Amino acid sequence: MTFTPVKYKLMNCGTGRIFEDEGWTLADPQGDGPALVRAVYEKKEFELRKDLDGFYKFANWLPIKRTLLHSHVPVTYKSKGLAGYLGLENLYITFSGYFPKIGAQMATCSFKETEAYSVCARLPENHDKVLVVASAGNTARAFAQVCSDNNIPLLLSIPYDNINALWFHKPLNDCVKIIAAPAGNDYFDAIVLADKVCESPKFMAEGGAKNIARRDGMGTTLLSAVEVIGRIPDAYFQAIGSGTGTIAVWENNLRLIEDGRFGKHRMRLYPSQNAPFTIMYDSWKAHTRQLVPLSADQARAEAAEIKAKVLSNRKPPYSLAGGLFDAMNDAGGDMFKVTNSELEEWKERFHELEGIDIYSAAAVAVASLAQATEAKSVRKDEVIMLNITGGGESLTKKHHDVVYARPDLVIDTFLPAEEIIRQVEKLF
Repeated sequence: MTFTPVKYKLMNCGTGRIFEDEGWTLADPQGDGPALVRAVYEKKEFELRKDLDGFYKFANWLPIKRTLLHSHVPVTYKSKGLAGYLGLENLYITFSGYFPKIGAQMATCSFKETEAYSVCARLPENHDKVLVVASAGNTARAFAQVCSDNNIPLLLSIPYDNINALWFHKPLNDCVKIIAAPAGNDYFDAIVLADKVCESPKFMAEGGAKNIARRDGMGTTLLSAVEVIGRIPDAYFQAIGSGTGTIAVWENNLRLIEDGRFGKHRMRLYPSQNAPFTIMYDSWKAHTRQLVPLSADQARAEAAEIKAKVLSNRKPPYSLAGGLFDAMNDAGGDMFKVTNSELEEWKERFHELEGIDIYSAAAVAVASLAQATEAKSVRKDEVIMLNITGGGESLTKKHHDVVYARPDLVIDTFLPAEEIIRQVEKLF
């Protein structure tokens, strides 16, 4: 079956200017300041594509040119165990991961698959550049899996200390190559490495939060919830490293309001961070658009201390127009911070109450929901969406064999771009 892409334009979130997507536009070429661009879809009604499988049932609100193999969706269900424990009447869990009992079948156990299946499907089949993705772990695993399954050339840049996150059910296709910033480096160092590689015309930056396909892919978590609940939730909980997932659901909230059939309200946003790495929490509590100062050395030290390693982005899309600060200001809500001991406590409790293991980042979100419930930030009768961004790894490793990928190249970030490019180009 031939896939027909949906029609959309782009909007500069700072100026409101509407313009055409040139294919991989990440910013407004006429923009006069830092701003995200947002997809404005011609189709205003939220409708599922019954003719498409897996993740692509949400294709009407995805800026994609094709569909890819082996995709899966987040699964939303009404909680009984955790809801009863917290005294909440309408708690819905949107679970991204491996949990066959509820129909969740994500091979990489992470909602980063929603990004990868959208971003990679934004690429045309005949594109001739290598996609470059920097990641602290889960995103790398998701993009590697999707690109490997669909024969899409990919270069991953990761911190070496996070290499154990790159596990798979089978060896990767040779189209996927991995470079790593040396031990002791963090996610930002992996970004620096990727940026230097992208100075070569043979490579193209995935774009991170600036890529509409990444955000609209992540925003399908809200579409999953609304499909089940039948309305926009009142409150939303998620742990954040960059805040992109929270921006994404806010954007889909605005689209659903425009539809009108699922409510006219903005759900309050309650993102959370793992202390002591709390740059966005600290900035929000100071109610400043600018991020509070955080030196590279302090950031690396804090990133090393937290258990939820993926929540350690020190240059998140917080301040720019359309970023997390604007989302929080528009929707309302608050931000929480969660200690390592708190996340461990709620990781165990979630397993007991809901019957599945979850990642540390997801446990941060559960702990923040407990904090909000205790502080009466949410009412017991409100419709609450808890985004469990990853889980089921222990279960999938019981059900399947696992192989670990290794870096093809470990390379220092301080090397000149020309030398890094020279070494990396040899891999392809």
